[in-house]
Parts: sequence; C-alpha cells; structure tokens
Amino acid sequence: MKITVQTYAGYKGDERPVSFSREGRTFLILEIVDRWYDPDHNFFKVLADDGKTYLLRNDMNADSWELVEPHFL
Repeated sequence: MKITVQTYAGYKGDERPVSFSREGRTFLILEIVDRWYDPDHNFFKVLADDGKTYLLRNDMNADSWELVEPHFL
C-alpha cells in the first residue's frame, strides 16, 4: 500500500521517517524499533502513536514509500 511519509532530513538527507499518512490519517512515529537495508530499499519497523507496529519500505530507486505489513509484526 503506497503511503506518504514525512522524514527527518539530517546531514545525510532523508534519514528516517517521523510520520506517515494513509487513507487520510496521519500517524506519528514514536519509535523506530528496527531498521535494515538492502541494495534498493530501506526498511523501518516503527511504533506509531496508535500503539501499533508498522513496517515501512522506502524504494530508493523510485523515491517512494510503501506500507508492507500493518500492525501484524
């Protein structure tokens, strides 16, 4: 599911997500629980302000974000 993500832009550029929006609702990210990388993607397992855990995937080639697994992690 495609989502809109707001990121913290540090000295490396868009370093990490701080909130995301889907279906007209914005979720603040309270904690990055885990993160990992592959050659084309950045993955962030996050705890949102609704108390649920989400997996966000950033496609670095397409410059897009996707919600991979909502609240089942």
